[in-house]
Amino acid sequence: ASLGRLRWRWVVVGIALASMDWIGGGLRLWVLARVVHPRPPLGGMIVAGGMAAWGSYLTPLQAGSSPVMIYAMRRAGVPVPKAMATVLMSFIATVAFFAIAGPLALVLGAGRSLRQHGHFLGLNLLDLFKTSMGIFVVLGILLVVVMIAPRVLSSAVHRMATALGRRSRRITARLDALRAGIDQAHDTMQTFNTPRGWLALFWAVILSGPSHANKLLAGYVALRAIGIDAQFFDVLLLQTFISSMLYFAPTPGASGFAEGLSTLVMSTFVAPVLMPVYTLVWNSINKWFTIAAGFAVFSAWVRRGLQAIEVPAP
Repeated sequence: ASLGRLRWRWVVVGIALASMDWIGGGLRLWVLARVVHPRPPLGGMIVAGGMAAWGSYLTPLQAGSSPVMIYAMRRAGVPVPKAMATVLMSFIATVAFFAIAGPLALVLGAGRSLRQHGHFLGLNLLDLFKTSMGIFVVLGILLVVVMIAPRVLSSAVHRMATALGRRSRRITARLDALRAGIDQAHDTMQTFNTPRGWLALFWAVILSGPSHANKLLAGYVALRAIGIDAQFFDVLLLQTFISSMLYFAPTPGASGFAEGLSTLVMSTFVAPVLMPVYTLVWNSINKWFTIAAGFAVFSAWVRRGLQAIEVPAP
């Protein structure tokens, strides 16, 4: 019976919102890739952004995102070392976005009503949000250090590669190529540590809003789709908290963890009888539409033939 309450115009809004995995993520990659690679194709970057989201939704801890993104960028003609540096910069932009936007929203007064809702382990919903944002602030500081001093990171990776080479003949045979790739990635990171690179990072942080729009706005759109009109900024802060926690979920696509956390947090607004249909709409916007589109793209890749990323890009 709850399905009969669906407002389909809001479901259509949700479908359009799900496309931001591709459009927003692709625009952000394009802005960053331009720093290290001449004229990266915008269409290829949009595919890479969407497929990175697809990979993250299918793997624990969203671990599949970066490998799939690098592979998709390689198919679009961006060399692997440059793609690796671009992926790292996109992650820095994501962390910076959450680390800046969350505290800024609190300073502007959003979410105060959340103090009266939810008490988990002695914390209300606003406390939980502040805790998750604190994690991103710490990560953001560490990643800025990596950007300013990339030699520290490349030296650590060199030592790790050497240690692995002592344990495996197969790795030893490829160690020279691995070292060359590490050095290229280091040089690429140095390119980002320039005024042009910092400007690109600034725009990437801004574009992280559209890139994560489906995750941040899925809750509000799903509420409107089932006929519930809640306070926009309260829902936005809760969705930001949920999205930040899903980065640490140990199951593929955060399956089970996402639904449980969403039910626990959003029960403030959604009655138990409506929670299944809310979760259906929320999950569709959040990941299922992207998963369906991603499988279509991956099937096309398989039909055309998968490429080895070790082959130099044209």
